[in-house]
Amino acid sequence: MTANVEIRPPVPPFTRETAMKKVRMAEDSWNSRDPQRVSLVYTVDSQWRNRSEFPQGRAEIVEFLTRKWAKELEYRLIKELWAFDHNRIAVRFAYEWHDADGNWFRSYGNENWQFDANGLMELRYASINDLPIDEADRKFFWPLGRRPDDHVSLSELGL
Repeated sequence: MTANVEIRPPVPPFTRETAMKKVRMAEDSWNSRDPQRVSLVYTVDSQWRNRSEFPQGRAEIVEFLTRKWAKELEYRLIKELWAFDHNRIAVRFAYEWHDADGNWFRSYGNENWQFDANGLMELRYASINDLPIDEADRKFFWPLGRRPDDHVSLSELGL
């Protein structure tokens, strides 16, 4: 009997190139706003800290993301590599969204990620702050979904 082993390249140990690829893949996945798709890049028993919530495992991750994207409408995210070492990656990010009342926000944060040998994320620690913004102050205007390759980065936006 053969075990069904999940592998999500690139796998550790990371180089600058593979860490940047992993960050972009995560950004693309989150911009899909598909909780099931996003959950598949995490280990089945992945542990998170996201603000004041602590989802554990894929089922809780799906529940968390479903709630998140029901509240955070027109969600658009940019992630940027901050640092990496062996099986860990640190990113900074910003995303824009609005609530059901049309109030816009830009959320800023940092994440620390740890991956297993197969490239699945086993630990995710996120610290996030929300800044109310005027709709006129938005900076992320691409169609919902994947950020275009030619869109400016967080650093280029001064964020």
